[in-house]
Parts: sequence; structure tokens; C-alpha cells
Amino acid sequence: MISIRTILLAEDNKKDVELTLEALSEHNLANQVAVVKDGVEALEYLRYEGNYKQRPKGNPAVILLDIKMPRMDGIEVLKIIRNDEQCKNIPVVMLTSSREEPDLKKCYDIGVNAYVVKPVNFKEFFEVVKQIGVFWALINELPPEKGAQMVKNTKSGKILNILSLEDSVRDF
Repeated sequence: MISIRTILLAEDNKKDVELTLEALSEHNLANQVAVVKDGVEALEYLRYEGNYKQRPKGNPAVILLDIKMPRMDGIEVLKIIRNDEQCKNIPVVMLTSSREEPDLKKCYDIGVNAYVVKPVNFKEFFEVVKQIGVFWALINELPPEKGAQMVKNTKSGKILNILSLEDSVRDF
């Protein structure tokens, strides 16, 4: 079981908020969940604005984002997050009742990490969030000193942190 520091839940439907919080609690997935009711409030939370000026420092470990919300929808929020240097690497799970292919395609084109359709099968939902949490911890924490190496990808020019679990080093 994985424990994630803070989850930002952007959801306008009170029943869905209750169900999601209950599922997170049942699986001990989060120590803290910040709930906002729309996209504008989600951005205020991420930017330390409005009622969130005094919130603890640091980005949420994951954002659970509804598509259809008042004032600003989840797709617009996702676009803003992916273009913001401070937030662009936060994993985002879209929680939505939309089964429309254009919504799904648009979300993945923008950079959503997972798309979960409501009503949510909470067993599957838990696995998605758990996998994203594990993946995120692996790629964002510095690797241990022993067996760690930095490799420059010749195609992209980016520096990659590689944790080698083999006896030999591979060429990248």
C-alpha cells in the first residue's frame, strides 16, 4: 500500500467528493486531501491565492480533476497546469462522466496521466492512483548513490537519471 502526501481533488459534485474521499480513506491512500469545487479554485490552490495563501508549501502529489465543473472546466485547468513551470510535472488523473472520445483524446494530448470514467470502480481507481504514485516517486526522487548513473540521451539531449539494477551498463 502506498501513502501519498497530499491529493488535490477538484470536483463540484458533493456525492462524488464523498465517494472519492471514502475510497481514499479505505485504502489509506492519502494522508491529506484538499478538496476544491471548481477549476478556478484548483488554480488558486496551486498558486497560493485566495483562501489558499497560507496553505503548506509544496505541490500536491497528484491531482484528481473532474472535466465538467463550473467557472472553469478540467480540460482548461489541465492546459494551464501543463504550461506552468511550477506545476507541469504533477500527475493528473481525470475523473469524469464523459465517455466522449474527443474529451479523452484532448486530455491525453494535453498530458493527463490517467482518464477514469464515473461511476468509478474504486478498485480500479485505487490501482491507477497507486501506480501513478509509485511511478512518480521513482522518477522524481533522486536515485540511491549505489548503482545510480546519469546518462545523456543522444536523441533528445536530455540528462536522464538511471538506476541500474543490472551488473552491466546499457548504452542509451
